[in-house]
Amino acid sequence: MIDKKFIEAKLSHIQSYYNELEHVLGYPDGDIRRDTLKLRALERILQLIVDEIIDINNHIIRYAHLNLPDSFQSSFLVLAENKILPDDFAKKIAPVVGLRNRIVHRYEKTDIEILLRAVRENKEDFRQYVRYIIQFIEAV
Repeated sequence: MIDKKFIEAKLSHIQSYYNELEHVLGYPDGDIRRDTLKLRALERILQLIVDEIIDINNHIIRYAHLNLPDSFQSSFLVLAENKILPDDFAKKIAPVVGLRNRIVHRYEKTDIEILLRAVRENKEDFRQYVRYIIQFIEAV
């Protein structure tokens, strides 16, 4: 059974982290590039948001008995296949897992310019994700 309280707690964390993200993004890109603490804060907040989202996706998939995804990234597509997320939105937000992985695991040197642009251009996706999940848990 889907644990709405678990999901609501995760959504609350995302909203809190989003506010922190907005605070860091209040600085010009040059300030973030030059200040390692601001940059690391941005990276960590992004990681925390994506980790919460992955937890929510996996919880829904497990307890709604949906097909298991091949990866954390494909968990968004499983939710789309089951009409929990719109298909176009799922395809748009799913790559954030790869960005998170590059930051966390240092698979490759993260280009700060690409990171800043990606976060600034797509940060609203996190808020939209919260809205879609709220709609879902209200309907179950």
